[in-house]
Amino acid sequence: MRIAVLGGGNGSFAAAGDLALGGHEVRLWRRDADQVAAHRAAGSRIAVKDVNGRHDVQLALVTTDIAEAVGGAQLILCPAPAFAQADIATQLAPHLRDGQVVFLPPATFGSMIFASAMRDAGSRGDVRFAETGTLPWLTRKHGPVEVAITIRAKRLPVGVFPLKNADYAIEVIGRAFPGVIEPCGDALSGALMNAGPIEHFERWDIHKEGTQGSIRRVTDALDAERIAVREALGYGGPHFPLVHHYAKEGEIWMYGRGSHDRLTDSGDWRELIVLTEHRYMREDLRLGLSLLVSVGELAGVATPLARSFLAIGGAICGEDFFKHGRTLGSLGFGDLDRSGLQQLLREGFGQ
Repeated sequence: MRIAVLGGGNGSFAAAGDLALGGHEVRLWRRDADQVAAHRAAGSRIAVKDVNGRHDVQLALVTTDIAEAVGGAQLILCPAPAFAQADIATQLAPHLRDGQVVFLPPATFGSMIFASAMRDAGSRGDVRFAETGTLPWLTRKHGPVEVAITIRAKRLPVGVFPLKNADYAIEVIGRAFPGVIEPCGDALSGALMNAGPIEHFERWDIHKEGTQGSIRRVTDALDAERIAVREALGYGGPHFPLVHHYAKEGEIWMYGRGSHDRLTDSGDWRELIVLTEHRYMREDLRLGLSLLVSVGELAGVATPLARSFLAIGGAICGEDFFKHGRTLGSLGFGDLDRSGLQQLLREGFGQ
């Protein structure tokens, strides 16, 4: 299958390398012309390191031309951070064509940003948009053309917009990720699957120091708010609770049993944290929790922990995280009631 991957970060490199390793024709689009030139000079290859060793894989194309990257692609992956989605969606929209599937792992309801950009560009193509709550890999780049994949996902819940076209989108994504994808309904259902003094240390691992017992109790309670919102909106289980990521027993999803220990043992997540700049604050908290609070308001569910963290994060960064976050209002859907939003998610924009 011909696949386009958008972006040059950890997730994009893992996607390009792993999908090429799986025998797909992969084209990689990046915005930085100098990095693209360097990548081409290195042979347009990616070195993938995993439990089975090192694999040098050939990409079909590395380019700054997004039209060239996505032309003829059945699947377009954009694993870029959520705060980059609006710009990428604007560049991508005029080039989307009938039958293409845009997959955002993860997205924080980014499906609606890409779909809205396509509508605003005047395109009427029959395109499906899909998202999940996490990357299909635990991964870190180890060099300009090298990426380490510590663990591949075992089970990923995926939501689709519009829902009426979900079967086709799931089938296409499933060809890239065989045995991994699990339909979970519409795009909002997919979006609702995302779920200490850290600047003091030279290196800090959010998955090690950041998951001590007291912190885990808070994150479990925060995750309970997410699940309560899903239930109030009528989304059925499984809700893929975060606690299962850490459990030695129980339901397998995300990256499988024992994945947390392998993740921390790799050392790849031990890093310098600049709290006012890091994506943990700017993406996961500001965008992810503002969406949760906004949808919770629509569903009539209180989200006190999510609100508190938004207030704390905003105070740290000196801005209003809810006002400048990702809400139904900021996405252009603030005037819809619950039934109106559900109809939109099911039917699309009526094009």
